[in-house]
Amino acid sequence: MTRVIKIEKVGGPEVLKLETINLEKLGPEEVKIEHKAIGLNFIDTYHRSGLYPIELPSGIGAEGAGIIKETGSKVEGFSVGDKVAYAGAPLGAYSSERNYPIKNLVKIPEGISYDIAATLMTKGLTAYYLLYKTYPVSSNETILFHAAAGGVGQVFCQWAKSLNCKIIGTVGSDEKINIAKKNGCDLVINYSKDDFAKKVLEFTKGKGVPVVYDGVGKNTFHKSIECLKTRGMMVSFGNASGSLENIDVKKSIQPKGLYFTRPAMWHYLSTRDEIKDGADKLFEKIKMGKIKIEIFKKYRLDEVAQAHKDLESRKIIGPAVIIP
Repeated sequence: MTRVIKIEKVGGPEVLKLETINLEKLGPEEVKIEHKAIGLNFIDTYHRSGLYPIELPSGIGAEGAGIIKETGSKVEGFSVGDKVAYAGAPLGAYSSERNYPIKNLVKIPEGISYDIAATLMTKGLTAYYLLYKTYPVSSNETILFHAAAGGVGQVFCQWAKSLNCKIIGTVGSDEKINIAKKNGCDLVINYSKDDFAKKVLEFTKGKGVPVVYDGVGKNTFHKSIECLKTRGMMVSFGNASGSLENIDVKKSIQPKGLYFTRPAMWHYLSTRDEIKDGADKLFEKIKMGKIKIEIFKKYRLDEVAQAHKDLESRKIIGPAVIIP
């Protein structure tokens, strides 16, 4: 029997229900994975709350790591006993085991733990596509990243520093400043009490930055526009403070000829080759010690409601995993 978290209606953490089920028969290009660790991500709260609509009833969670226990009849390249990790649809990672298509699957290299692999498949591949695909950064560029002490931020900033970027990071409290500095930020600003646009312009001697990576959303959008130089790019990839309101193109975009993009992982990682390329680069950075990850907290499967409460109240200040 398999233990899974299901949601039958959208709402608060209380809609997350633990059930015991029998898995369906494996599809020909699926494998059965016994989870050893499951990634916990802010996007999970969007699925649960209804901000990102999903078909209900549904499983939840899009990232995990474990060991293959069974393979479908047409599976090639994977075998029983392989250590694997994944990120992406279909949802259902919050489970002790599951059936999963091999399209989004990668093998975990030796020397990388299940916990690290599980927590990095979404956060790490998000950092990858932001840095290499959405706005490919150049050495010595000064860039701005919001929520630099968060799960994605800690990976992103270390990775950007390894590419010789100068990083301005924002955080939501003074307690998080040292975390952002430790992970490579050259300047850290508490956006909840300081005018970060003013400080960014001071740091860049009035020039502004070529790109802003913003996973915060509503609370940082307008000041982020102020930070950008002419023809700069606003990369809006999250809604931690709430979703963006309608954008006034004439007011926000046109005056400096800015670019605005709203990327998602599947825009850049929709094929096995794309996923493998991103994962290979990610795992290489980890092996080289350029990205160092410390798991902030571990939750049991029956503690996911509390995990979501902690996520939404900003109590989780680093990568966290669920251990089934």
